[in-house]
Amino acid sequence: MEKKSLLILGTASHVGKSSVVTAICRILSRSYRVAPFKAQNMSLNSWITKDGKEIGIAQAIQAKAAGTEPTADMNPVLLKPKGDCVSQVILLGEPYADKSAGQYYDSIEEMHAVLKGALERLWKEHDIIVMEGAGGAAEINLYERDIVNVGTARLTQAPIILVGDIERGGVFASLYGTVALLPEDVRKNVKGFIINKFRGDIEILRPGLKQLEEKTGIPVLGVLPHFKLRIPSEDSVSLGDKEGEGSKAEKEIEIAVIRLPRISNFTDFEPLEGLVKVRYVDIDEDLGSPDAIMIPGTKNTVNDLLDLRASRMDKKIQAFKGKIPIFGICGGYQMLGRTIFDSGVENGVEAEFEGLGLLDIGTRFGDYKKRTVQVTKKVKGHGPILKPIDGEEIKGYEIHMGVTDSNRTVFGDDGAIDENGLVIGTYLHGLFDNRNVRNALVQYLYEKKGLEYMPEEIISENDAYEELANVVEQNIDIEKLYEIAGV
Repeated sequence: MEKKSLLILGTASHVGKSSVVTAICRILSRSYRVAPFKAQNMSLNSWITKDGKEIGIAQAIQAKAAGTEPTADMNPVLLKPKGDCVSQVILLGEPYADKSAGQYYDSIEEMHAVLKGALERLWKEHDIIVMEGAGGAAEINLYERDIVNVGTARLTQAPIILVGDIERGGVFASLYGTVALLPEDVRKNVKGFIINKFRGDIEILRPGLKQLEEKTGIPVLGVLPHFKLRIPSEDSVSLGDKEGEGSKAEKEIEIAVIRLPRISNFTDFEPLEGLVKVRYVDIDEDLGSPDAIMIPGTKNTVNDLLDLRASRMDKKIQAFKGKIPIFGICGGYQMLGRTIFDSGVENGVEAEFEGLGLLDIGTRFGDYKKRTVQVTKKVKGHGPILKPIDGEEIKGYEIHMGVTDSNRTVFGDDGAIDENGLVIGTYLHGLFDNRNVRNALVQYLYEKKGLEYMPEEIISENDAYEELANVVEQNIDIEKLYEIAGV
């Protein structure tokens, strides 16, 4: 087998391309060595590989589903929006430059060379590459500058499966129109459709499926039911799906996550969903009376801190000091301190900014240099939440600029905690992926409400991947999928 590949494109953003790729990676990995690939990802939810490279979290998940180690070649270009049409460009896992959209497209030929190298290295180690597009495939204004949809299709000549989301409405027009607008040399490689997020009676849908096949000459491989994923979300589009999540006793406990304008890695809080109600609160919304507050990571700590202050959300958060747990992760940790000094790295101007003052720490942004590393730390059991797990190990990963001084660390040499043990800051993404930390917090919150907490059933990553793969296997023509993939 040489240079086998399969390309999953979508009619729009958030139609389910990432989850379909994850499922196909797991299915094919039962017989072949499989690697995921996304030429260019625009997301603030990222992951750190074992060798300290930063990639989109979706490709890390897909690699794990495929049973292979995530590498920077699987997502050679990662764009992290900073605002004002500027993104930080991460190239092969390393910060490359901050560029506007125009500047980035001016360097697109350089990106093509990067993609070719990444693909060649992946093909040397794997039997097949399952590739993912971005957004909608039929962005006709971008065809000559695109590297992730039409660009990847032309570079690899891979067979294409097009995914559409029926929950949005207009799925037949979306699939038909996307195929019609694709360039002829790409259109000829579209070999199948998948319709995603269906609720209802499949028999009512069948006449439409038949007509779509007749009009396009392309088979519908299957219709996937609406299904609650138990894998991390790819990007902030998913936040809209989260409003009001929580059920049964979980609704008794509410954690408010501050939805910062430049929020990143909100996947840090997804492990808490289902144990408590997790509510994302815009900075100009009423904070209400939560049982805990989380301040997440951000692509621009200084600007989000200034926005917190302008909206007076800072005062609302400060009013809960000593009353409920307040956690800050990464940029949220930096905001919890006394001061943030920026040499111009974050905000373009050298200045010192007053933080929320909830932790006795200070942060300094000195160099355009990012710390990206996987870590293992030991819990220092300060305070009522962490005392039950004193000395236990946790794992996580760091993705941040800036250096923070702390006299009272909380996870090994990382983080800080206040005198009451209720305000906790850390650079560790993936904190609540650790079952001991997750249960320590939820146990504390339940006891404060006089409720009995039964630690949740452990669901492994592997179980989540198998569950997703099984749903896809049961609802699409697997034999046709293998035929299209050429395996």
